[in-house]
Amino acid sequence: MRITRAASIHADGGWRPFSFLKIETDEGLVGWSEYGRGAWAPALPQMIDTLAARVIGQDPRGFARLAAELHAGARFAPGGLNAQAIAAIENACVDLAAKAAGVPVARLLGGPFRDRLPLYWSHCGSFRVRDSAYFERILGRPRLETLDDMKALAAEAAARGFGAAKTNPIAFTADGAVLLNPGFVPGGDPGRAVDAATIAAITDQIAAFRDGGGPGLDIMLDANFGATPEGTARIGRALAGHGLRWLEADAHAPDALAALRERLPMPLASLETLYGRRGFQPYLAVRAADVAIVDVAWNGIAESVRIAALAEIGEINVAPHNFYGPLADLMAAHFCAAVANFEIMEIEGDDVPWKYALLTAAPTIAGGCFMLPDTPGWGADVNEDAVAEHPWTGAR
Repeated sequence: MRITRAASIHADGGWRPFSFLKIETDEGLVGWSEYGRGAWAPALPQMIDTLAARVIGQDPRGFARLAAELHAGARFAPGGLNAQAIAAIENACVDLAAKAAGVPVARLLGGPFRDRLPLYWSHCGSFRVRDSAYFERILGRPRLETLDDMKALAAEAAARGFGAAKTNPIAFTADGAVLLNPGFVPGGDPGRAVDAATIAAITDQIAAFRDGGGPGLDIMLDANFGATPEGTARIGRALAGHGLRWLEADAHAPDALAALRERLPMPLASLETLYGRRGFQPYLAVRAADVAIVDVAWNGIAESVRIAALAEIGEINVAPHNFYGPLADLMAAHFCAAVANFEIMEIEGDDVPWKYALLTAAPTIAGGCFMLPDTPGWGADVNEDAVAEHPWTGAR
């Protein structure tokens, strides 16, 4: 089997594109992957095109060797767009290898350890604040303007069967709700200082979320890079009484993150922006996180499984970074099923109504769990006709 062609297509994901890579072979089998073309990586499709040209004529079943050769060519600029492009190519080749073997991806990688994957609703309320008009008009979701709305949102999450939900810092002011995460909205203090008013606003937000969700809903708060470790520690101490499953925060310094973890009264989840085992190892060596978050679309599923094995040595569980589209949900699910030290799976609880119509077979989600497909490859291909009906135009 030899690769004959590789090309991307992009579907409307509402507030972001859903980007898919299709790899064709001379035997008629097709492999798919999804990647994150967005504000952080607008030139990623061009990078994928450049690197994919190097794998034409190669056997996709040798995905480990193929990816290693591509990484060797990017040794002077590891990570970033190079790593994300290689991961997209590798993931599509893994899909092809599993299909050629007639097995699901998780079985190709030695699993599955489980076929029911507990979920948490990611960015719960965050985009309802940032893109309120779109969510109200297209998705039929109510605006999030007050603390009472935050309370109702948590109740909604529980009623929809989620056992856990994660939100981002939001301030409810006299002028309405304001998303505080600088990664999602422009502006913000480059020094990432946190004042008492911000901490009070976040505390009120989480108190309302806890009140609405009740004791049965696990709550997480994701601060990303929004504060320094010192500021994040202050936020964590203020939230000590609200029973967070974890506080999520990032820092590009292993020792600083490890020191933050020691100061927090709740578990710390982190590492979602790292690449490869070499990128994770310094953080895992100093126990910089209680839960290691691994991005399958950035690292490739084979390397993600290796990262999980590295984390398991230190008794650290892993969770996928998965805020993407429909095929990425399947990719994340196979990662969750293929590793022993799985914690919980991230998924967007708010999404465009045509999300799973973009696949040839919609996944089953029930009882707050994602059901792992048992069909070859990822369990579904991209429905190209549906993508043509919902093309990405770059505008909401």
